[in-house]
Amino acid sequence: MPGVEGRCAVVTGAGGGLGRSHALFLAAHGAAVVVNDLGAALDGSVADPGTKESAAEAVVAEIAAAGGNAVASHDDVATEEGAAALVRSAIDTFGTVDIVVNNAGIIRDRSFQKMSHDEWHAVLRVHLDGAFNVTHAAWPHFRDQGRGRAIMTTSVTGLYGNFGQANYGTAKLGLVGLVNTLALEGKKHDILVNAISPLATTRMSEGVLDHEFDPAYVSALVVQLCSDECRTTGEVIHAADGKYTRVRYAESIGVVFDHVPSQAELRDSWPAMMDLDGAATVPAVS
Repeated sequence: MPGVEGRCAVVTGAGGGLGRSHALFLAAHGAAVVVNDLGAALDGSVADPGTKESAAEAVVAEIAAAGGNAVASHDDVATEEGAAALVRSAIDTFGTVDIVVNNAGIIRDRSFQKMSHDEWHAVLRVHLDGAFNVTHAAWPHFRDQGRGRAIMTTSVTGLYGNFGQANYGTAKLGLVGLVNTLALEGKKHDILVNAISPLATTRMSEGVLDHEFDPAYVSALVVQLCSDECRTTGEVIHAADGKYTRVRYAESIGVVFDHVPSQAELRDSWPAMMDLDGAATVPAVS
């Protein structure tokens, strides 16, 4: 079976922006899609309960109008119960769950000194806990059927940092750590786990990017990573306006001591330790 045709994909945060684009692309390539969205504001609040249904259902209507197959979900992925209900809705409706695209997220930007504990935990709950909850709920089904695809959404903030986003950056890099371990645990069961680092124009990036970045370029990557043909796992792929790059950690050649070095010895060898000429990338799972 080529690509994602006949597969069932769960996409979180799919009522708008990147998630909507992912859902539309997956459906256009033949996947049945569970469109999950709370209809929340960027900070995670839901001011008007009526919007809770409209965002996800509008995307379902788009997919249906194009001849695709989709159903809406309003479950809260930040809770174990919500994630379990989301995966259960995929199985109850389409008989299976083959793909999980963890895209849901919120932002509560604040400089670290001024950031409250609530702002810290709220962002981690949606991005990091949400991805864990949904993937954990789908994992037994992936193992039982001997196949699964999970996508985490990291970011340049997680990889390289950004002022005022300690909570967001921590959550996003935490997802890379999750990918590294799940890729190892899942490979023998044909469960492939990767992260995308997208750059796209959405309401979350409004006023940040210097020009328009079409989300479609990122969604094309999601379809490829979720396809039957793709054998890649344990990777981070950056996608920005048509350019796709692989992101890996690298270790310098470094310095070696045959004794516990003094502070002065470390100070003097610091330039050699930090020199990345001839650095080697950390081996990937694939």
